[in-house]
Amino acid sequence: MSARDIRIHRASEPASAAKLEDAAARLPHYMRAGTLQLQTLPPLALYVHLPWCLRKCPYCDFNSHEWRGAHAEFPEQRYVQALLADLDAALPLIWGRRISSVFIGGGTPSLFSPGGIDAMLAQIRARVGLAPDAEITLEANPGTFERDRFAAYAQAGVNRLSIGVQSFDDAQLRSLGRVHDAAQAHAAIEEAARVMPSFNIDLMFALPGQTLDQALGEVRQALRYAPPHLSLYQLTIEPQTPFAKRPPANLPDADLAADMQQAIADLAGGAGLDRYEVSAYARAGHLSRHNLNYWQFGDYLGIGAGAHSKLSFAHRIVRQVRWRQPERYMQQAAQGAAIETEQEVARRELPFEFLLNALRLREGFAPELYVQRTGLPLSSLRTGLQQAIQLGLLTETPDRIAATVRGWELLNEVLTLFLPAPAALQTPQGV
Repeated sequence: MSARDIRIHRASEPASAAKLEDAAARLPHYMRAGTLQLQTLPPLALYVHLPWCLRKCPYCDFNSHEWRGAHAEFPEQRYVQALLADLDAALPLIWGRRISSVFIGGGTPSLFSPGGIDAMLAQIRARVGLAPDAEITLEANPGTFERDRFAAYAQAGVNRLSIGVQSFDDAQLRSLGRVHDAAQAHAAIEEAARVMPSFNIDLMFALPGQTLDQALGEVRQALRYAPPHLSLYQLTIEPQTPFAKRPPANLPDADLAADMQQAIADLAGGAGLDRYEVSAYARAGHLSRHNLNYWQFGDYLGIGAGAHSKLSFAHRIVRQVRWRQPERYMQQAAQGAAIETEQEVARRELPFEFLLNALRLREGFAPELYVQRTGLPLSSLRTGLQQAIQLGLLTETPDRIAATVRGWELLNEVLTLFLPAPAALQTPQGV
């Protein structure tokens, strides 16, 4: 352990009793009577956001920030201390709950040293009840790959890497603004396969000028490594990104993109990867437990610049967002005030919020899961459910509600059937 990592350990001891008392004083606000009645709380995951990257990709709408300073000035120690102060302030909201998974995302988390990740995870373990078999994922950019670096992350406790390859074509990588080339992508995957119990490869399709054969060729290159998990995303043009202002030429049309997705699903399935979610493919035993918790409307505590949280209490479900700008976040977290916005999810919004996640799963969801996670009766879905079934978009059995093949292809249209009515149109309680 380096001297810097020792400083992180010493400067980031678990919060004092006084700080915990201050944080606990807010707890009655969350525990007061409300409109929901949750009989049990869902599983809880931890998301850690490390916001810096080497270069902001033109399609990216995540909260990521290019690091333009010298390597020696990179604020790793200060940021880890802010993360732990953020976690300390949140502890009263999750007391007694075990954390089933940790996802370290970004940005480019692999900019952080293995020693810094080790120190951070050690301090997280000192504060929360981390399940003995917890899935601990770290996102890695092949552009930051150095041999033995992945092994050092494994020694720090990371047991799953998610490698942002996006393409094996150097021309496409340049058009996407990636900092790595195909050779670096291959080297990163080879090392991950050697040292990690599990790993994921991120790939994109429907890239500028891409043909169906080229898209399948990309997937075949990934399949050479027998990956435990693949995430295959269609390139989408998000608002407020450079691609939105200057769209790339020759993007495949919707029909070709749909053909690509179906052909990719067939190819991956033939290689033993089950498409269990719209964009996710996995071998048995390698589903992303962290993401599965999202899709099943589980809870997650997000710490770090711009991180989002969803936390359930006996009578309400609350969403939080941390301050987005890293410098502002570090200042606020040090004061125990990392949360920029917080709001309670309205009862009328819960059906849509639940289905927005759960219908992404091929197997759908059990009716009792809806009741457990929302605190609402199944009848709150009935109108939209009947419409969707009549249109051939959803199926319902006593133990399962799921999208049909057509419904999965038209998921956005399905979800519009469950959009909440404006609050002004709701019948007032007691009338």
